[in-house]
Amino acid sequence: MQFKKVNSESVVQLVINSLTDAMLARELRPGDKLPTETELAESLGVGRNSIREAIKILVYLGVLEIRRAEGTFVCEGFTESMIDPMIYGIILDTSDSYENLMELREMMEVGVMQIAMEKYTEEEIKGLKVILDRMEREISKGPENVEEVFKADNEFHNAISMMGENPLIDKINRVAKTLTHAIRFNTVKTMLETGRGDELFAAHQRLYQIMVTKDQSDMSTTVRNTYFAKVGIKAIEEQ
Repeated sequence: MQFKKVNSESVVQLVINSLTDAMLARELRPGDKLPTETELAESLGVGRNSIREAIKILVYLGVLEIRRAEGTFVCEGFTESMIDPMIYGIILDTSDSYENLMELREMMEVGVMQIAMEKYTEEEIKGLKVILDRMEREISKGPENVEEVFKADNEFHNAISMMGENPLIDKINRVAKTLTHAIRFNTVKTMLETGRGDELFAAHQRLYQIMVTKDQSDMSTTVRNTYFAKVGIKAIEEQ
């Protein structure tokens, strides 16, 4: 296996880049054992300390794992720690804005629903109705029940995401949900406090109907109504 040699600038990052390139090229695959620190240092033309630091970072990110007495291996499967760098990168992006996050969330939700429509089972759609009914009950308990309504809201959208049976989309969708968590919570809270809980439920009921009928004609508008109600946006902007 041949890794790209690196120069002296940002050596640790360049080691990370070289290992990442090997994974992208499928020269390193999930479950593969990495060469030893000495072998990597020789192959990349850098010191062992740089190799060690790069491996530590990739272990922290959930890309590599160290098995005692065995060596360092490429991880198999997704870990939650992989989400963190993407979230921080978006948070620290000065060009980011509320509108950008809302557009990202809407795009993800619409795409997830389109895929879910093609794959869901009758049992899954019945399960979605159970969650929808629980959301209606929680909304009826009044504005002080925000946490439970929001929980039901999340479970509803999670259930649709799981119907798609696509782990890659589900992972990216989780990032979008994490980034918009506060915004979505405040929207739900504001709608309940202003007596618009019925509107929130109606929007989700319409999403359920769209899933059942597979009629996508007003899906984008309906998705937007479940998260981006004007009263919610106004409340958030005023904070």
